[in-house]
Amino acid sequence: MSESTYEKGFELFAEIYGDDIAARARKQAEAGTDFGSQQSRWTLEFTFGSVWAREALDRKLRSCVVLGMLIAQRQHEEIKYHTRMGVRNGLSRAELEEILYTAFPYVGFPAAQTAKKAMLEAFAEMQAEPPRQGG
Repeated sequence: MSESTYEKGFELFAEIYGDDIAARARKQAEAGTDFGSQQSRWTLEFTFGSVWAREALDRKLRSCVVLGMLIAQRQHEEIKYHTRMGVRNGLSRAELEEILYTAFPYVGFPAAQTAKKAMLEAFAEMQAEPPRQGG
C-alpha cells in the first residue's frame, strides 16, 4: 500500500466520522509502538483507502452490504458501529429497518434479533450525543 492510499483512507474516514475521531485514528495508526496500532493503519489504508474508496458502489450501498454480512455473523458491536456509519452514508432509519427485515429469512431470527438490539442501541446513542464536529 502506498502513502497516498493511506491519505485517501484518512480523508474518507474523516468525511464519514469527523475530524476529531479521524485525528484519534491517525494518532493510533502512527503511534507504531502502541498495542494494535498496525490494525488502525490497516483500517485507514486498506479498509478505507482501498475498499471503501472504490467507486463501483456508493457509500450507502456499501453500508448495506457490510451490514448484511455483519448481521449474518452476529457481530453486535460492529453492527452498532456500521449502523451509525450507514446513517452518515445516507441510510434512513426505515432503510436500516428493511435491511434488518431482509435478514430474518436468510440468517434466521436469532441473528436478526441480535442485529435489532444492536441497531436500537446505535439509534439511542446517536440521539443522545451532541452533533459531531468537522468532516
